[in-house]
Amino acid sequence: MRIDKFIMSYPGLSQRILEILPGFVSWNLILFPFWGALVFPDIVALFVLLFNLYWVYRSFSIAIRMLRSYARICKSKKMDFMAKVRQNSAWEKLHHVIVIPTYKEPEHILERTLQSLAEQDFPAGQIIPVIAFEKRAGEEINANREYLLRTRFKDTFAALLFSYHPGNIAGEVKGKSSNCAWAARTFNEMLDSHPEWDEECMTISSADADVVFHQKHFAAVAEKFLASHKQHREIYQGALMFYNNIEKIPLPMRVFNRLTTAFNISTLVYSKRLINFSTYTMSWKLLKEVGFWDADVIPEDYRIFFKTYFATGGEVNVVPVFLPVFADAAESRGFWNTFVNTYEQVKRWAWGASDDAYIIKNAILDKRAPGRDKALRVLKVLEDHFLWPVNWFVLTFGALAPHLLRSDYSYTFFGFELSFITFILMNISLFCVFAIIFIDLRLRPACKNYPLWRKVLTSFGFLLIPVVGLFFAALPGLNAHTRLIFGRYLEYRVTEKM
Repeated sequence: MRIDKFIMSYPGLSQRILEILPGFVSWNLILFPFWGALVFPDIVALFVLLFNLYWVYRSFSIAIRMLRSYARICKSKKMDFMAKVRQNSAWEKLHHVIVIPTYKEPEHILERTLQSLAEQDFPAGQIIPVIAFEKRAGEEINANREYLLRTRFKDTFAALLFSYHPGNIAGEVKGKSSNCAWAARTFNEMLDSHPEWDEECMTISSADADVVFHQKHFAAVAEKFLASHKQHREIYQGALMFYNNIEKIPLPMRVFNRLTTAFNISTLVYSKRLINFSTYTMSWKLLKEVGFWDADVIPEDYRIFFKTYFATGGEVNVVPVFLPVFADAAESRGFWNTFVNTYEQVKRWAWGASDDAYIIKNAILDKRAPGRDKALRVLKVLEDHFLWPVNWFVLTFGALAPHLLRSDYSYTFFGFELSFITFILMNISLFCVFAIIFIDLRLRPACKNYPLWRKVLTSFGFLLIPVVGLFFAALPGLNAHTRLIFGRYLEYRVTEKM
């Protein structure tokens, strides 16, 4: 039976098989160096060697893309996007709608985000924030926040709207995606009372409640949107940087967030494979065309990309915006609570693998998207998701496993050479770390009132990468994959904001 017919004939079974696939692959790749060392150690050595070569290639690729993105960010910060925007006669009709989903974030967090919108180069009178409250947060906290925000930003924007997402809708999953979907539908109903808002000339953003936009951000988006002939087939992604509170959190979590920031920056120049993440902007017409965000999933960013991609026959593309979008790193009271918050946040990100079943099924059933483009996009997502928990274990224990399990292996040709070659390759990949340190020092906010000892300690923080990789990449990733194997679906956990 052909795979597409099997998927259509057995939708439930095919869904479970594909949900199990990420964990099946990751667990087998992690365990292979250990059981394989007992059966065919030379094949294990070859596997580890090839994996190390892959890692060196990937490290250099990421480092080079980081440096290219950094150069583009520096250039974009100096550009006058509004001058270009004003050259287009349609610019005064353009409105930016920004959906800001929130659960119990304190009002000062939301106020900071709205303030960054009020200070945009693009006129605030053409910006429409939609604060998407959850009813389950409680009537009192929601009412207080709405009153304070309405009072603080009265007459600042084209409109300041509020939506209240019920928490008891059948078939929905609690989280950002369902809240955004409700907010978008609420806004759609409001449009009838605002005939002056042109739906053909409107963008909509999904913005985390803690983000701070660069003042040129929406001018840059407007310039790209108005200049494009494919404006209703594009999603715009900024450079997400976890720098808002980076100096307030303990050293290991600072290192992790700096690594994550560097990786986010590196993806921007990979435009043909770029997928929107966390905070992004798209055409309102496109979002409405596909029926808004899905309310029955947790990871909304990758889902909305592939939903629009398959719905349009592969016409949708993500356009990079080389400007910072600052966000909060996971933070809490004390070292341990911040550690747990960071772990849980990464586990939620790793739960993006739950979308792989949707992506694979639609890629197989789709007959319209260009085959090569579709295959490369899907394979890139699967590479990132499947290898998320694998990299650390293979790089750390892959070369050691044959030596630990076979005492005579050190005397063989492969046994003698493997450890040495691995050591050389891992040292070569340190080029990526130096690139990260350079870019981090250039982009992150300057440390204020820091004692000398802490500045020195921060500089050596990247020595913690092996520990950080275990606790904030490998283990949460493996947790998410294992949950998928056993059907223990993750519930959305809101990251605490301080």
